Amino acid sequence: MSILRYLAAPLSPLYGMVVRARNRSFDAHPERIAHASVPVVSIGNLSAGGTGKTPLTLFLAEGLEAAGWRNAVLSRGYGGRREIDPMSVEADSDPRQTGDEPLLMARRLGPERVVVGRKRHAAALRALAQRPDLRCLLLDDGFQHRALHRDLDLLVLDGVRLWGNGRMLPLGNLREPMDSAQRAHALVVTRAARVKDRGMVEVWWARFGSGGPIFWVDFVLGALRRWDTGDRQPIPLPGLGPAFAWCGLGHPEAFYADLLVAGQAWTGSHSYPDHRGPTPAELVRLQVRAKMEDAAWLVCTEKDAVKLGRGHASVLELPLFIAEQRVAGGETLLAWLKSELA
Repeated sequence: MSILRYLAAPLSPLYGMVVRARNRSFDAHPERIAHASVPVVSIGNLSAGGTGKTPLTLFLAEGLEAAGWRNAVLSRGYGGRREIDPMSVEADSDPRQTGDEPLLMARRLGPERVVVGRKRHAAALRALAQRPDLRCLLLDDGFQHRALHRDLDLLVLDGVRLWGNGRMLPLGNLREPMDSAQRAHALVVTRAARVKDRGMVEVWWARFGSGGPIFWVDFVLGALRRWDTGDRQPIPLPGLGPAFAWCGLGHPEAFYADLLVAGQAWTGSHSYPDHRGPTPAELVRLQVRAKMEDAAWLVCTEKDAVKLGRGHASVLELPLFIAEQRVAGGETLLAWLKSELA
């Protein structure tokens, strides 16, 4: 065990004690939990980052809207610094205020569909005030946000990393103890095609979960969109050779693997911390490295692209494409959700 891990060892059980005490407090004092006037569906997880909550939230928001369930997404807006809180996120909002994921969702979903706020009940009130016809609210990354009542809790589990080493932060990546899964109404396992042992997941859910259904979904890269022109191309991209891939995600290896699954070759990659992207100067260095590794173009995720602006455009020499990610196999989950809300 390294010195840092040795020093941090007592913090994991201490963190677990604090989380358990907080949950017991909410359970014992339901009057502390605010209620919205429409059903609330939470999409969250036990672990820190990288399970695919954002594409799943988008899939459910689009699917419910198409079925007549007018909805809005509530998000904390992680990383955003804003003077107005809560605030509505629009396509031209500043990601430094909203955070990258809410801005990505707003650009996909359209006007008045995403509201960010540290207090999610206040965000719910704002969403309902600007769209009184809403029939439900989606709480993005909301499993730990106990202060707002939710009618359905969807627990998202990454099918590749599962529970990591099974330890709480900071020695592991668990935000809550595993038995917190009993609060969830359903388990959604992402990257299902890469799950090595579905039986093990089912046993875990039977032990720690609520007995609700398990849904298995995948993420696929459906196309590439050129950042400067918006032109869409198939993946793998024909004619330009291999790419240089970069991203700022909680689980960057998943993006690089998704490229390979889609048949897209890449010669090198660079990962930034979650929610962070390159400065214009760093983008220059990325392009130098890409050329050294015989890559003729760059590729990143939609979440990364929303952080790019005019400063990046002024230094961009190589073509930059955005990999569009979609959910596959989620129809059963969407049908179940509609039946539960009806």
